[in-house]
Amino acid sequence: MMKNVHPITTENALAPPHPSFAEAFRVWLKIGVLSFGGPAGQIALMHKELVDERRWISESRFLHALNFCMLLPGPEAQQLATYIGWLLHGWRGGVVAGMLFILPGLLVMLGLSSAYALWGQTDLLAGVFFGLKAAVLAIVIEAVIRLGRRSLKNRLMQLLALAAFIGLFLFALPFPLIVLSAGIIGYLGFRFAPSVFSANSHKAAAADRPSVIDDATPEKPAKSSSTIPAVIFSAGLWALPFIVLFGLAAIDSAYWDIATFFSKMAVVTFGGAYAVLTYVAQQAVDHYHWLKPGEMLDGLALAETTPGPLVLVLTFTGFMAAYRSPSALAPLAGGFAGAILTTWVTFVPCFLWIFLGAPWIEKLRQHKALSGALAAISAAVTGVILNLAIWFGLHTLFNRVEAVSAGPVHLLWPAWRSLDPIALILTIIAALALFRFKLGTFATLGLCAGLSVVASFAGLR
Repeated sequence: MMKNVHPITTENALAPPHPSFAEAFRVWLKIGVLSFGGPAGQIALMHKELVDERRWISESRFLHALNFCMLLPGPEAQQLATYIGWLLHGWRGGVVAGMLFILPGLLVMLGLSSAYALWGQTDLLAGVFFGLKAAVLAIVIEAVIRLGRRSLKNRLMQLLALAAFIGLFLFALPFPLIVLSAGIIGYLGFRFAPSVFSANSHKAAAADRPSVIDDATPEKPAKSSSTIPAVIFSAGLWALPFIVLFGLAAIDSAYWDIATFFSKMAVVTFGGAYAVLTYVAQQAVDHYHWLKPGEMLDGLALAETTPGPLVLVLTFTGFMAAYRSPSALAPLAGGFAGAILTTWVTFVPCFLWIFLGAPWIEKLRQHKALSGALAAISAAVTGVILNLAIWFGLHTLFNRVEAVSAGPVHLLWPAWRSLDPIALILTIIAALALFRFKLGTFATLGLCAGLSVVASFAGLR
């Protein structure tokens, strides 16, 4: 009687087995807990975990999903997690991946917002998060290098990435304009030079190892029996707070203002937290009087030091708005209600965009001209992530960063004397741990957090 024989193959010969839902749950939870550093760091972490280490999705499919998410309002990294979760396990996989990406950061932000409201800045946790930020900076640099090597296949793609970076860093051009312009260039350019704008060049194909989800995996149908209910369910969840608030007419009107204002933000937040931060701060301080001047930056600092999307700074805003609002609820309970309401109306639409749009984007994946557009967007996205990396690096390594304007040029410039030597040392240690000693993401984060706490106790910062 013959036994089942599993062939011994090299790493690149066969795709790994499809992960179980429980295994995916554990990985998404790990990503959610470790997703520091804003979109650049989060995309880097997902790329490392899902493309490089586990091969659950190939390089080309990862970039295809990322390009679509870059076109959507809301946090692109959270939507990317939802998209890949949906590819692996349908709508329930998308819901779990997206929720676990948010939940750890939300819990931390609720705790930090409470501490901020009651006692002001929290110095003890600041020491831990200071080290984490330095480690994340090294992870972000690694991501930019890795993605650049694989998406910048020729000189034209390199020029597109450079143009996207210059447009954002020097001229503060609108984020959607950068991405849409790259898409148009790629779509039209494919008709004249298909080899240049091909998303599946020999170089890209060589980089792709067999994966659970790769180019050989058939696209999901655009009208599946599970997607349409998921869209209806997501839209219903988005509307639920308004139904509840309408029924509770006696509750303070601040909650209605929170729900309507942040619902509007959810459909215009192209480019993530940075793109709308100034507008939200202005409205929260001058119009609604939820925050005092400067408190929005404190909220951003808290969001930068927590896992999850930087858009969680809006959770802090909602917390403070409800905390300071006279209502039947106690201040702290009111703050929690405001924070959860803000998070709800901000992130539920993100699931709606994915469940509504991803099946159609999958169906168009083999459209050659669209492939050219997405290849150009991939190149531009590399420039976008480089811009985010520099933004994050400036705010990590320097205590003071100034906005400089000269005609059409608008850029951030560090006050060189405000360089934080401890942050620089920790970033170098993190880079050595990752690049030289291959220590791994989790160990590097733990090492830098521990060293930062030691430095704090020693009075070095």
